[in-house]
Amino acid sequence: MGLPRSISEARLHDEDQDKRGPSRRLRGRPQSHRATHCDGFHHRCARPLDWATCEGSGLDPRQQCATLEVPMDYANPGGAKISVAISRIPSEKPQARRGALLLIPGGPGGSSLNNPSGKGQKLPQEVRDAYDLIGFDPRGLGRSTPVTCGLEYGDLATSKLRPWPAPDGSITENMVTAQRMSDACARNGGDLIRHISTANNARDIDRIRAALGEQKLSAWGVSYGTYVGAVYSQLFPHRTDRIVLDSNDDPDHTRVARAWLAGHEAGVEDTFPEFAEWASAPGNPDRLAEKASEVRPLFLRLAEKLDREPIPWPGANPQELNGNVLRQTMLDSLYAPSGFPGLARLILAAQQGTVPPAPQAPPESVLQNAAAVGAGTLCNDIEWPKTAAAYEKDVAKSRAAYPLTAGMTRNAMPCAAWPFTPQEPPVRITGHGPSNILLIQNRRDVATPLSGALKLRNALGERATMVTVNSTGHDAYLANGNECGDRTVSHYLATGERPHRDTYCG
Repeated sequence: MGLPRSISEARLHDEDQDKRGPSRRLRGRPQSHRATHCDGFHHRCARPLDWATCEGSGLDPRQQCATLEVPMDYANPGGAKISVAISRIPSEKPQARRGALLLIPGGPGGSSLNNPSGKGQKLPQEVRDAYDLIGFDPRGLGRSTPVTCGLEYGDLATSKLRPWPAPDGSITENMVTAQRMSDACARNGGDLIRHISTANNARDIDRIRAALGEQKLSAWGVSYGTYVGAVYSQLFPHRTDRIVLDSNDDPDHTRVARAWLAGHEAGVEDTFPEFAEWASAPGNPDRLAEKASEVRPLFLRLAEKLDREPIPWPGANPQELNGNVLRQTMLDSLYAPSGFPGLARLILAAQQGTVPPAPQAPPESVLQNAAAVGAGTLCNDIEWPKTAAAYEKDVAKSRAAYPLTAGMTRNAMPCAAWPFTPQEPPVRITGHGPSNILLIQNRRDVATPLSGALKLRNALGERATMVTVNSTGHDAYLANGNECGDRTVSHYLATGERPHRDTYCG
């Protein structure tokens, strides 16, 4: 099924021009263009950015911020405009500067605006010398033109945003919640909510590249940012320099976010045994059991008990510890081994009928904004089934096969009642384009499991190589202390040299 003509024409201006390649082949080091001029890589003589001191505390004093104007709707580039907030820390050694390294955040609903001051400073010196570090708030988020759905406060709970079925497996309440949330987004999201998508994020990135004056862009995308990076590399292959994709999403163009949600089945099964080993280790002050094999049934029994007899939890959202809150806390805690103690202490408290102090939630405005961007992206990327029957069978099968995730992974999100039709099909990731992508992936990752990462690796074909790291957690590069994996990625960013074949770091 083809694209609507208006979108097809708009894409010809950007993506199709790039697929034909620039009028001159670029050789060697990409050159920076600081003057305002036009060539095949720029959008109508992109204006120089007006850099200024960033707002906020705790930032590196070198970090600068600017705002870029982009079309709200790329099918109508002359129409309404929105702003995208971007930041940079310039190369620390200008004579060694290669170009710009864009830090693409996860989510959807995550920001990298302050990452040049944060995780960017973990990069080794030779990488910080070679690149300006660039962060941004994706469209709709934070200091970019913001969007909100104005959800009820109870719907901002993570255990509501993730569609956990009722204790008996019913999804009736999930469908009601999906309708309520989507109605709020339609009512309060304005025109912007329907134009938030991964493809538009990729187009915004190309506008960022042009505004920076770069012929080519390097990037480090993490989690959902790997899908954004893959889509950018697909739409604008010859505008990419060195691309690192870290903790990789399944690129299944027939399901998109439905595949990401389903991936938690494998992610939890891969990662929970690590928690069980830790929680049964002798000498652990938060020990739950004498044997690792006892931790899983202990957890499942407790979740079922809390389904029947929730414990009041003042100050939390919701204000009770029920089975689904425990399951969601488990999922969140498996993102990194540093989360294991908190999960164990919650389990120990719940076994005694008590709870720890309620976790401190971010400001409601931040939660509202992130939830709206997340919903817009997930629901605009692809159309989801609209009837309960389309989910019920899969939820029942998942509950039986993967009791730790209890059917959540196959359930209905707000997209099941989304009032807007996607404006274009998802971008299909292929191996067409330069061979300049390096994937890095932990073996045990609750959110982006190895099984999904291998699908992205296969889709990219000869464009990519992959390094698999024998580590546990979400985020691989500079996040788990694996010297082999870190060295491989750093060397690629600094020199352009990748392993000749897929590599394993033990």
